[in-house]
Amino acid sequence: MIPDADQVLLYGYGNPGREDDGLGTSLAEAVEKLAIAGVAVDANYQLSVEDAATVARYPAVIFADAAVAGPEPFSFAPLAPKRQLSFSTHSVDAATVLGLAEEMFGAKTKGYLLGIRGYSFGMFTEKLTAQAEANLAAAIEFLVPLLRQGPVALAAAGDRSRPAS
Repeated sequence: MIPDADQVLLYGYGNPGREDDGLGTSLAEAVEKLAIAGVAVDANYQLSVEDAATVARYPAVIFADAAVAGPEPFSFAPLAPKRQLSFSTHSVDAATVLGLAEEMFGAKTKGYLLGIRGYSFGMFTEKLTAQAEANLAAAIEFLVPLLRQGPVALAAAGDRSRPAS
């Protein structure tokens, strides 16, 4: 599918089998169920260089992941593309995927990083902690209105963290 010019890609990543590490994929699942016009959703355990081809097709991308540290309940900030060569192509960070989309495909995709605060990552279970569930709900409450308005609203949201209420 070739997206329309007003579309946004939400890419959630993390391991849902490691407690709060599944916050990014949980966000993607929740947003996908809402079927917001102009929003495409993707999710995976980790980012890879191949994701640059997907990202390059959209005017804007939001990478959503669990945050081990940082503000509660979440942070949201613009993401600058990074050009980095490394010896492993198995896993890359969001800024590198954005940089590869620019370098390899000439994309001018605007990137954003949504870090949802998690607390427990050690157990092998597909269950978020209660605190992480609350942070996920706050992130959804923040993000959904922006997604409904499109890429311009994302740019206007700028760099922000929501303090715990």
